[in-house]
Amino acid sequence: MRVVVSVPYSRSLKEKRSVVKAIKDRVWRKFRASIAEVDAQNSLQTAVLGICYVSNDKTLLESINSKIVNFIDDSFPGLLEDTHHIIEDY
Repeated sequence: MRVVVSVPYSRSLKEKRSVVKAIKDRVWRKFRASIAEVDAQNSLQTAVLGICYVSNDKTLLESINSKIVNFIDDSFPGLLEDTHHIIEDY
């Protein structure tokens, strides 16, 4: 899953990275999903996060994806800009 987060009040990369770290830590603690900043690392006010969760149950993955998005939106109101989900079957 790809999540775009806006940090409009950030005036430095340090401020942005502290918000990104908070999001990453909270998502990891609650869902145990792998999460990393994957793009726009040098942008002051935008972060692109890649989130990965592995399961053999497609319904569970869809549920977890929506729960993670809702969790980020509820925990950090106004920051969530865009999401893109991809579920791959093997």
